Amino acid sequence: MQMIIDGKTVIAEEGKTILEAARSNRVFIPTLCYLEKLLPIGSCRLCIVEIQGHENPVTACTTKAFDGMVIETNTPRLREMRKQTLGFILQTHPMDCKLCDVAGRCQLENLVKEYGAEPPMPKRAHKAEERPYSTPAIRYRPDRCIACSRCIRSCREVVGRSVLDLSGNGIGAKMDIVAPERCISCGECLSACPVGALTHANLPDGVSEGAKKVATVCAYCGVGCSFELNVKDNKAIKVTTNDYVGANKGSLCVKGRFGYGYVNSPERLTVPMIKKQGVLKEAGWEEAIDYVASRLAEIKGKHGADSIAGLTSAKCTNEDNYVFQKFMRAVIGTNNIDHCARL
Repeated sequence: MQMIIDGKTVIAEEGKTILEAARSNRVFIPTLCYLEKLLPIGSCRLCIVEIQGHENPVTACTTKAFDGMVIETNTPRLREMRKQTLGFILQTHPMDCKLCDVAGRCQLENLVKEYGAEPPMPKRAHKAEERPYSTPAIRYRPDRCIACSRCIRSCREVVGRSVLDLSGNGIGAKMDIVAPERCISCGECLSACPVGALTHANLPDGVSEGAKKVATVCAYCGVGCSFELNVKDNKAIKVTTNDYVGANKGSLCVKGRFGYGYVNSPERLTVPMIKKQGVLKEAGWEEAIDYVASRLAEIKGKHGADSIAGLTSAKCTNEDNYVFQKFMRAVIGTNNIDHCARL
C-alpha cells in the first residue's frame, strides 16, 4: 500500500501499523512503551501522530495504516504534547543520569534532551530506593521506574512466566514482583527496561561508561544465541542483546546473560598444556598440535582406529561439533564419538 508520511510518499506492507510503516521507511517516531517483540499498548503516548481528516492525534503503534493515508509525525502540536508527556514522567523520575548505569543509552534521557522537557510542577523530593528483586542477578530501583510495563509484558509474552505486574494508580504506578517463585533469572525484563530501573546487580552505577560492545555467540550450548559482550579495561563486565540480531532475537537464558564470569577467571587455561613426567607444563600451539597428532597416529597404528574415542562439548558451536565428528569419522576412522549433553 502507498501512503504519505511527512510529505514523502512511502510504500508499506498491508496490515502494518503506522509505527511499523514509518520505521520500515526510516521515519523516526519516539516511543518508550513499544518493543517490536511485544503487543503494542500505546500507554506512553509518545508515538502520537496526526492523520489527515482526524481531529485528534492517534498512537502510531496501535493504529493500522491504510492505503492513501496522509500522516504528520513531527508537527509543533505533536512536539508540545510529547514535551508535556515527558514532563509528567519527570515529575517522579530522577534525572540522576551521571550516576545511572545506562547514562547515554537511556531512551528517556535522550527524548528529554530532544524535546527540552521539564516537570510541569515543582519536582517531588527524590529519595534513591532499592528493592529486593525476584533474582539476585538484577538490581531494582523503583524510583526510576516509568511504568512503561515493558518488563512486565516481556516476562509474560516472551518468557511466559508472569512474575511481574503493575501496582498503584496514576502517577504512583510502579512495577511490582507478584510471583518471584516463577522467576528463572533469564533477564528478559532487564533487557526490556528503557531506563535504569533494572540494572545488573554486580555493577555499580556508572561502571559501564566507556565500555566497548563486542558482538559474539554464546558459548554455553550449540543454539547459537547472539549477544554483545561489554568489555572495559580488557574485562567482560556484562552482557547486552540486540532484539533484531541472531536466532534468539535478544532473548537469553540465565547462563547466557549472567554466566560470563569464567571469561575473566584466573583459573582459565589460556595456553596449551602438555603433561611431561607427570606434570602439566605450558607449551606452544604448534608443539601441542604436533604432539597430539603424533600420539593419535601412534595409537591408531598400534591398536586400531576404534581404540580412540572423541568427546565434544555443548559449549562449542554446532559448526565446531560437526567438524569434530567429521574429523573422528573421516580422519581417525572411528564412530566412537559422543557429546557432553548426554551426561
